[in-house]
Amino acid sequence: MSEQINEQELVQYIASKTGVEPASIKLVLRHEQAFIDSAKTNAKGEVDIDSDELVDYVVSRPDVKLDELKVESVLDAEMDYLTEQGLAGYID
Repeated sequence: MSEQINEQELVQYIASKTGVEPASIKLVLRHEQAFIDSAKTNAKGEVDIDSDELVDYVVSRPDVKLDELKVESVLDAEMDYLTEQGLAGYID
């Protein structure tokens, strides 16, 4: 992504959609980034992320106190934000 994401705006957006406190949102996003950073790229240089594996990874972190549904809602709201900003989309 060439455009910078306003983290504060993103966190506020997610909080308004999910009701999750900002500190927990930041924690989920930090673990999400670690998961993505450790993912292997394919021959095209793309990373295929399985959303179930990502949610399981985040929930399994000892400092995450949210349940699976809350983590999933945070990640879904993040994707909604990125899509609305034109920074991400879904591949069919």
